[in-house]
Amino acid sequence: MDISIVSEEENPMLHRTDVTFEITHDEATPERLSVRDSLAAKLNKDAEEVVIREMNTKFGMRTTVGYAKVYESPDFARDVEQEHMLERNKISAGEADGEGADEGEEA
Repeated sequence: MDISIVSEEENPMLHRTDVTFEITHDEATPERLSVRDSLAAKLNKDAEEVVIREMNTKFGMRTTVGYAKVYESPDFARDVEQEHMLERNKISAGEADGEGADEGEEA
């Protein structure tokens, strides 16, 4: 799988960069999480800072065009993104909230 950046647009109000990318692949369309990991590595970011919004492959083609949002930190992603997009991209709901719940259960 070869991934290339088509365009990048800064969005400072939401602490993110909107990225359009293109993937060339030999097999079937790659899974969302493997694309997220590859894109994060290419951009030198943590995987939890990248949210893949969409990927489109034309029938019979070995090229996929996608759109992703790359945040400055996972916290900004959790604040802005919808819950279903966080679930699709396997981004945890929030470490601070989860730790507080665990502490409350033990007491």
